[in-house]
Amino acid sequence: MPEQFDVSLVLPCYNEAEHFNLSVDRIIRVLDGTDFSWEIIFIDDASTDITADLIKSYIKKTPRKHLTVYSHRKNLGRGATVTEGIEKSQGKIVGYIDIDCEVPPDYIPQFVSAIDNGADFAVGWRIYDFTIKSLPRWFASKGYNRIRNGVLNTSLKDTEAGYKFFRKSKILPVLKQCISPGWFWDTEVTVRAQRAGLKIKEMPVVFIRRFDKASTVKLIPDTFVYLKELWRFKRKLDNSC
Repeated sequence: MPEQFDVSLVLPCYNEAEHFNLSVDRIIRVLDGTDFSWEIIFIDDASTDITADLIKSYIKKTPRKHLTVYSHRKNLGRGATVTEGIEKSQGKIVGYIDIDCEVPPDYIPQFVSAIDNGADFAVGWRIYDFTIKSLPRWFASKGYNRIRNGVLNTSLKDTEAGYKFFRKSKILPVLKQCISPGWFWDTEVTVRAQRAGLKIKEMPVVFIRRFDKASTVKLIPDTFVYLKELWRFKRKLDNSC
């Protein structure tokens, strides 16, 4: 697909109704304040609320923007959704962020600039807005980072942030190697990119946990799933050596 934009932004969506319009307004304000041409690709991963209708309504009322939507009939997972968006994108630089804006969209120009200045992959390194309520998430994130780096022999600061930008020509070959369709995709794509020799720039971003919305993260069961996926991924890497 020919490149028509400087930047493509993929917004994976699953049950985002409670904050969708305000978040997208906020994201577009940031993009409109830049000098680069851009598109937004919404991918609704079989939401069970009215997210799909909100996306269509938003696109209809904003005809002058480059907004596109793709919808899934069944839930495919974070990794499969973002991968599809990247493959369908028409930008030289492509990225995705979590639409709840717990990491503000204001960082987008900095991430694009990092790619323009030579990085192949810019990944957010979350600095938590510390509150008592956010303690369990903070401990889980720090613990996973230590375990991941020990198991996979890496020194990455944060692979799980939903805030990543790529040089499209460099990330496409990496995507062909990734097999995780779910949340573990974030770890897999980052580690595989590092092993493929891509220039990765880790960028600090403020993470402000929103307690006014329902989280799709189930801390304890998701942690066990992550650890299981981590060991499975390690075996695959070891067997490919």
